Amino acid sequence: MTGTSTGRRARITLAIAFAAGLTLTAGACGSSGSGSAAGSDGGKVTISVGCEPPTSQTQPRANWLADVAAFEKLNPDITVNGDDTNPCDDPTTFNAKLASGKTDNVFYTYFTDGANVVSSGQAADIQQYAAQIHGLSDIQSSLLDIYRKDGSGDLYGIPKGNYSLGLVYNKTLFQQAGLDPDTPPTTWDQVETDAVAIAKLGGGTVGYADYSAANTGGWHFAAELYSRGGTMVTPDGRSAAFDDADGLAVLQFLHKLRFTDNAMGTKQGLQYNDLLQMMAAGKLGMYVGDPVTLTTMHDQYGTAYDGLAVGPMPGKAATLVGGDGYMFNKKDTPAQIQAGIKFLNYEFLTSGTGQFDYARKASEKEPVGLPEPDLWSGATAAADAATMAKYANLPTQNFASYVAALPSMKLLVEPPQAQAVYAQGDKAMNAALTDPDANLQQLLDTFKAQTDSILSNAQQ
Repeated sequence: MTGTSTGRRARITLAIAFAAGLTLTAGACGSSGSGSAAGSDGGKVTISVGCEPPTSQTQPRANWLADVAAFEKLNPDITVNGDDTNPCDDPTTFNAKLASGKTDNVFYTYFTDGANVVSSGQAADIQQYAAQIHGLSDIQSSLLDIYRKDGSGDLYGIPKGNYSLGLVYNKTLFQQAGLDPDTPPTTWDQVETDAVAIAKLGGGTVGYADYSAANTGGWHFAAELYSRGGTMVTPDGRSAAFDDADGLAVLQFLHKLRFTDNAMGTKQGLQYNDLLQMMAAGKLGMYVGDPVTLTTMHDQYGTAYDGLAVGPMPGKAATLVGGDGYMFNKKDTPAQIQAGIKFLNYEFLTSGTGQFDYARKASEKEPVGLPEPDLWSGATAAADAATMAKYANLPTQNFASYVAALPSMKLLVEPPQAQAVYAQGDKAMNAALTDPDANLQQLLDTFKAQTDSILSNAQQ
């Protein structure tokens, strides 16, 4: 529910594990360890960098190591020690690690960590070095603001990945239902109309499905609230702000689609992979998701890309974004900060190298053409899109309406204490989808009271 691709899935996995009462075991130890003990020595500088792919991810790890070697060759005075601790950001240990100052020199964070890390005082202020960030003026300002003090002050981190939610849909079912597969719905009323048409195909086909378990229900409540113009918390982050007409509309829409329209099927309590499985099986018309879920379906279920597409988030007012980036240990020397920025430029912020090495991805049969990570605007975005197009091996026209809509939409991040809030949101979503007589206003009131309590406790 935050972070991009691997990072997001890692956190979702954690959420599922928490719900099931499981205990997760950390993966391989870092190849170099973490901390900021190493530094400058005679003009040379050593930095530890988090989120090196673990040994279980053979190709991504090989690419990372190759990139580090190439970077060090270009910058012989800099040594990069990758930290392959997995998951990159473990919510169960992150705060303790942060408080003890044992983060890497350049440490990995989810977007939802940004404000907390800045307020903790454990990250270095990199504002005086901001001009060294490659393509700074074209990095989406809303993403940079995540790493600014109070959302607008000095800069404390650099985003490297971003996803924005839209509407994933099955083009084949659209055609079978007599709908235009190249014109996805752009309002919630149109979603309802199309969902009803698809559900009428019968044979267990579901027009539209949504989450309501393992924190994913609360996550989608937030996303759908944003799309209607609502907000999850007050500007100071201290109180819930969704107990209003927009919040009620989210629950009313789902309740009507489930019990009046009969377009959502009978199985509820759905979690992250459930919707992907339904879509991959050709039994689901639409769900709220981002383009990378197509790759997940392709990799896990062998689903062809041709029949799947992504449209803009219905409502087109705003969409929830998630992602990840890097911050700098407050103990870093100026030389380490500048070396870290230089490495991030190479690995994550330059089209044609690192994560944007499309030629390498294509040669490795990795998907090229997904509109993620969505970092830039302006000339940098246009240049990267042109480079990606040369190596695209996916039907990029299937994302055209999604890509066209994003520049005019507000990109809103997840609320503070997101996972705890989402867990309470699950209850409201599940009740709206399973109880035909549910008192939706009462569900919203309860969700608000629980969220207020979570936010209040977090301030203490």
